[in-house]
Amino acid sequence: MRVWVLGSGSGGNAVLLEAGESRVLVDCGFGVRTLAARLALAGIAPESIEACVITHEHTDHTKGASAAARRWGWTVHASRGTVAHAPDLAGTRVHAFDAGASLAFASLDVLTVRVPHDAAEPVGIVATARATGARATVCTDIGHVSEGVRALCRDADILVLESNHDEGMLRAGPYPPVVQARIAGDQGHLANRFAASLIRDSATTRLRHVVLAHLSENCNRPELARETVEREVKRTVYRGAVTTARQREVVGPFDVAGGVEPRQYSLAI
Repeated sequence: MRVWVLGSGSGGNAVLLEAGESRVLVDCGFGVRTLAARLALAGIAPESIEACVITHEHTDHTKGASAAARRWGWTVHASRGTVAHAPDLAGTRVHAFDAGASLAFASLDVLTVRVPHDAAEPVGIVATARATGARATVCTDIGHVSEGVRALCRDADILVLESNHDEGMLRAGPYPPVVQARIAGDQGHLANRFAASLIRDSATTRLRHVVLAHLSENCNRPELARETVEREVKRTVYRGAVTTARQREVVGPFDVAGGVEPRQYSLAI
């Protein structure tokens, strides 16, 4: 099992999962030219991707999916609520599922779990490599740590988790009160301290990589998110690195088998 974060933030999100014969993209919030450039940094041909699973209908997760599927022959999968509320997916044949469904791909099984966010039927996913049992969790855009979120993060080998904002920076930031309330609300985005507590509670001896995702560019700093999480996880059995995924970088591969050091590739697109 290997994971690449091709970019994460309010400007676009995409996470690539690799296992055996499967390459599955979680979200496609970039146009095809941008996505192709980011995949090239990872040495991956877009047409080698089997499918794209969309977590919810917000544009930073959907805007490139239809065009990419047409160009490269992917299948697209999304919850029924997402399909009904995603203009970016209009005219695209989407395999619709109910949150909680399991999806089977060539070498990967993907379990979807309902998560708390201000979208129609948002999901997080845990992907399991059928041959090895390795598990990767992708859980972003979550307003609070529900039981479903806890279940997603339990027993992961690779954990990609939202650490969106610092609460003090959000209060002092540029957003009007109504937007601040939406971000900090139970259906908004996860603050650093809650991400840190969740990772602390989820860490087991099998956890190999922690990747913090969907960081706010206005109300967070990568070093602050990382330090907040590191203070908590040093009290656990986890001894790996805490990596921050950023909007204008490709980072990876995060490899369960080890032997490959993740790198960050900066770009100007």
